[in-house]
Formats: sequence, structure tokens, C-alpha cells
Amino acid sequence: MDSRTATERLEIPTPADFNFTECLAILGRSDQELLHTIKEERITKLLALEEEIALFELSHSGSALLIEFPHHSPSEQAKQAVVQYVTDWFDLETNLQPFYAMAASDPVLREVVERHAGLRIMGMPDLFEAFVWAITGQQINLTFAYTLKRRLIENFGTSYTVSEVEYWAFPSADTIASLQVEQLRELQFSGRKAEYIIHIAEQIADGHLVKDELIGKTEQQVEKQLVAIRGVGPWSAHYVMMKCLRFNSAFPVSDVGLHNALKHQLRREQKPTIAEIETLAENWAGWQAYATFYLWRVLL
Repeated sequence: MDSRTATERLEIPTPADFNFTECLAILGRSDQELLHTIKEERITKLLALEEEIALFELSHSGSALLIEFPHHSPSEQAKQAVVQYVTDWFDLETNLQPFYAMAASDPVLREVVERHAGLRIMGMPDLFEAFVWAITGQQINLTFAYTLKRRLIENFGTSYTVSEVEYWAFPSADTIASLQVEQLRELQFSGRKAEYIIHIAEQIADGHLVKDELIGKTEQQVEKQLVAIRGVGPWSAHYVMMKCLRFNSAFPVSDVGLHNALKHQLRREQKPTIAEIETLAENWAGWQAYATFYLWRVLL
């Protein structure tokens, strides 16, 4: 996407169907979130880049996201890295019109998509962060998952303080690859999850897992590669494919949140079975990730 530099400001055009408020609802779902702050529809976020850090504020006006650097002006290279990150974070380059056309005639999706139109899949552009969140969230509730994520960031992430406010960036794969399992167990990660996270950090740090290489493969190839990694099952693989690699056909069909959302939307007393969900999803072909994300929105 094109960006236009003003005085300490970058603009990223947004699609006509973009709804910033809906995206903020997702980003603001936990009071334990450390990786960004939201105040008066303005996001403040710290990015740790290879050569420097960039603290920026993000807002929306008219038909553009506005990026400002009120505390420190980063290099031009860092500014473009922020533009690229935000574009990916908000999935701005995906044309959602085919998804909306499909949802308009889908009995499960029609109502929820109309109600939350303009919502984008809020992604995790950093591959390591997406893997850590997928591993951390296995078989625990969302609140405890956020607690573990917060502890990981506070102990091993990058921080930057402005006017006595501390901002945080997610730990790098290099940093976590150098840890011992016991250091994560002390934060209340299980031994298995600690092993999985450190192993994935090593794979990314040594170049065996590269985001751009994964994006260039087919969905089947990527799923096969990811589930071969210790600790990564089909749910985790599809979560990473959905939130980081941007496969819109990724489908974490075993997701508990998806099951609860469908129970609510279908007005049932029992959650639907996997077989029932697969039948419902036949109409979602190519857009299973967006269907899932919009259904997750029902739970907020």
C-alpha cells in the first residue's frame, strides 16, 4: 500500500468497508494486554525492529489510518517497517467483498457479518508471536493465557519508557531460544509448553522457519510442515495460518470459541459437533478464517 509522509505522520488508505471501531473491540478485549494501549480510539504501540525501536500512535480519520511518532522520529526505514506492520496487522490488502457476498446469503453468518461489518482479522505479523500465542492458549482459558503472555513479555520483552509510562514489544525468537525450560516454568508455563516454545524459537532463530517462505507455499504444504513441529497440532497450525500467514481458508475447526459462538448463533443448548460444523462451513470455502473471526466477535 502507498503511504504519504507528512510532518511525523504517515497515512495508509483504508478500504471503503473498513471499520476501525470494530477492530478496536478485538484489540481491547483484555485489560492484561501489554503490547498496545488504547485510549480514545488511539492505539499506542512499540515495535522492536532489527536496528531500532519505533513507538507510534495509530488513529483513523476519514479513509486512512494515521501513524504518528510523537516521542521520537525513527529512521525512514523504520517508518516503512511500521507501515508494513500496520497494513498486515489490520489485513488491509484483502478484498472482503467476496466474503460479504457469500455471508449475505449464509444463514449462520448473515446476521453477525451485518452487525460487525468492516471488521478485519486482527493479525499477528510476527511469526514467533503467533506461534507462542497458539501454544500458550492450548487447553487453558483466555484469561490465564493473557496472564502467561504478560509474564513472558515483562521478563523477556523489550521496553521503552516515556513520561513514566512503560511500553513493551514482544520478545524475539533469539531471546527465547537462549532460555532454559525452567525459566519459563517459573512463569507457570507447563514443562511441555516451555519446551515447545523454546524449540520453535530455535527453529525461527536459526532460519528453519521463515514467514516469507511459508507464505509462498500452498495451504496443504504449510499445514503439513507446521503440524510436524513438536507441540503444534491442527488447531495451532490453522491459528498461525489464519493470524500470521493470512490463509483465508485456514479453519481451526476444533476451536472452543468457535463452538460456543455457533451454539449462540444457532440458539442451541448444545454445541454443534465437528461434523455439523464442517457441514455448516461448506458454504464458507475460501473464507473459513474470516467466518471464524466474525463468529469469535460474537463472544465479546
